[in-house]
Amino acid sequence: MNERIKELRKILELNQTDFGNRIGIKQGSVAAYESGARTPIDAVIISICREFGVNEEWLRTGEGEMFCKLETNDIIVKATRLLGEKDPMFEAFVETYSSLDPSDRKVLMDFGINLVKSLKGKLSD
Repeated sequence: MNERIKELRKILELNQTDFGNRIGIKQGSVAAYESGARTPIDAVIISICREFGVNEEWLRTGEGEMFCKLETNDIIVKATRLLGEKDPMFEAFVETYSSLDPSDRKVLMDFGINLVKSLKGKLSD
């Protein structure tokens, strides 16, 4: 499990301190879990899964997908909580994005990355 915790943290682009803060533990505990010196208790495992949308089976055993698949409505509900209000434009975006096949999602993601790079170049001139 130690390697999977480290892999997850790296994918999320969080340092040990920030990862720990998100789930209510100290950096030293994260380091101990990642090194295998300690095994996280069930409460920590559940916190990791809940906070980051991780598949508990994957975290414990390495079987299955790393992240839980969220249904469109789950995403909209979570986003509404973050935004503090319903946003019809966001709802439409999520519904449309979730209906795309993976190759179309990649095209959209690549477009977004290129757009951001282009804007950064123009804004820094």
